[in-house]
Formats: sequence, C-alpha cells, structure tokens
Amino acid sequence: MLGVGAPGKVGLLELGFERVTERTELVRRYQKSPLQIMRPLYIDPLRPDLAVVFLMSTGGGIVQADRLRMDIDCGADTSVHLTTQAATRVHRMDRDYATQVTHLDVGPRSYVEYLPESVIPYGGARYYQQTVVTADPTATILIGEGVHTGRHAHGEHHHYDVFASDLEIRRPDGDLVAVDAVRLDPGTAPVAGPGVLGNHTLMSTFYAVSPLRPAADIATAIHTALQGAPVSFGTSVLPQDSGAWVRVLGNDSPAMVAAMRSVWNAVRQSLIDVPAPALRKT
Repeated sequence: MLGVGAPGKVGLLELGFERVTERTELVRRYQKSPLQIMRPLYIDPLRPDLAVVFLMSTGGGIVQADRLRMDIDCGADTSVHLTTQAATRVHRMDRDYATQVTHLDVGPRSYVEYLPESVIPYGGARYYQQTVVTADPTATILIGEGVHTGRHAHGEHHHYDVFASDLEIRRPDGDLVAVDAVRLDPGTAPVAGPGVLGNHTLMSTFYAVSPLRPAADIATAIHTALQGAPVSFGTSVLPQDSGAWVRVLGNDSPAMVAAMRSVWNAVRQSLIDVPAPALRKT
C-alpha cells in the first residue's frame, strides 16, 4: 500500500461558482487526482439555471491512507446541484486510515443541493469524513448523507473497523445552525442495538436549511413524504426557525433510495415549487 502523501493519495478539488447572466457557471476549478469533475450539466428542465456537477474519483474507491479534500464556493445568487456518480466504497486497510473533508460555502440568496450517494465501508475499513457548510442566512442548502453497514451480498454486516462522520452547518459569523456527529465503532461499542442502528443496516440523513418556508412547514413536508414508506424515521425542526432535518433507517436499499428521493422531491416542491429531476447515473 502507498503511504500518506504518495501521488494519487492526496486528492484535492477546488470549485468556484458564480451567477453569469441567466445561469450559474463554473468559474474556478483546480483538481488533483483522484478527485475530478467533468463540465457542469444543465439538465433540470424546470431549472435551466441550475448547474449539475458530478463529483468523481479516478480510482476504484477510497483506500488506505487516502487524504481527500473538496473546497466548493457557491457565490451569491447561484444555483448548484452537487452529487457523486456512484456510492463511495471504502476498502479494507491493513494500517492507517482514510479521510475526506468537504468545505462548502453558500453565498447570499443561493440555492445549493449537496446530495452524494452513500458511503459503503468494507470489512476492515477505517474512515473519517467531515463536511463543514457555511451558509448565508438568505441562502438555501439541502444536504444528504448516507452509510451502508457493509457489502451485504458478501455477508458483511458491521465488519468495518471504524466509520466516523461529522457534519457542521454554520453562518458566516460562526454561529452554529446544526451539528451531527456519527461514530460507529463495532469493536468498542455495539452499533446494532437500541439508541444506535437497532436491527437496521442502512442510515441516511437529510438537512434542509432555508428562509423560504417556516421550519415547521419543511418538517411537515418531510414527514408527509415518508409516511407509509418501509423505513423508520424521525424528523424535527432546527434552531431559530432555520429549517428541518430527518434521520432515516432501513434494510432495503431500493426502498431507502426511494424514501430519500421522496424527501428531496417534497422539500424541493415546498421551497421552490419544482420537483426533483431524474438524474441518470451509471
């Protein structure tokens, strides 16, 4: 295994978006393998101003000693959708660990969706991810994260060593809107019992921070979207009427994907009166 700092181990992606005439344009880009993007796409038929960007890796997943970082700046009045092309696979590690750090700045009156596919930590994986969002009070940001507890088709169920995730949403002056710390360490403490994942193997979280609707209305839209879905969930409002969030647990991957898409679609409809587009991923 290559050590920390070897070529291809330290990935860096820096993106800057600005509003140019009638749509959002990518005006700054620096990428260092294994992180990269292709050009932005404008494929939302009802939001032709929205830049859709697929975050990609040139490797076959995250491996031992990878250090990945993304710095994304969405300027005033921009509209951006950020997602990954596929799930993030974290491979077995003999020593050391891997990290991915994301800094997302969301400017005044902008509308940004950061909805990567889930993380799948393989048996023996040790992985830490941190997402820090700095959002202007007039901006709207939708954030989704998820984790599978292993390759279930291979009989893996909590066979990773450690999965840790920190999500912070802040204002430009440093005021904290929300913080979500996830620590799954099967070797130290049970992760399949009460108060953690229970009997579930899939977990997803969705945050909607926006001044466009009252927090209670956003929470109601999320709750209504998940009623009747074959998942367990809990939703509540965020402080200072800043938005709402939901945690969803399940065991069936297609059902979880459908449930989270329903949440995304419902929140979109509530905030901007536009449904979620169909994004084809291969």
